[in-house]
Amino acid sequence: MALFPLQALFEGDLVVLLVPVDDGDPMTVVADKVAHHVVDHRVAARDRPLRVRHDGRTLPDDATVVSAGVKPLDVVVVGYAS
Repeated sequence: MALFPLQALFEGDLVVLLVPVDDGDPMTVVADKVAHHVVDHRVAARDRPLRVRHDGRTLPDDATVVSAGVKPLDVVVVGYAS
């Protein structure tokens, strides 16, 4: 497993983050790593699961960074499920 940099935006935030993840991390872990820098700092916590979007599609929770086709420095958007 290798370190993998992603650009990330959390819905409702205005800061684009550079977040290091592991290329084998599932989307649930990616979402948690992004949320760690935002939730309860600039965006209120909600009692809903987090979702990751890439290129306009919501990625399955169990998809890894590599299996989802995400490339280094791609932008992902993390937000709460509706």
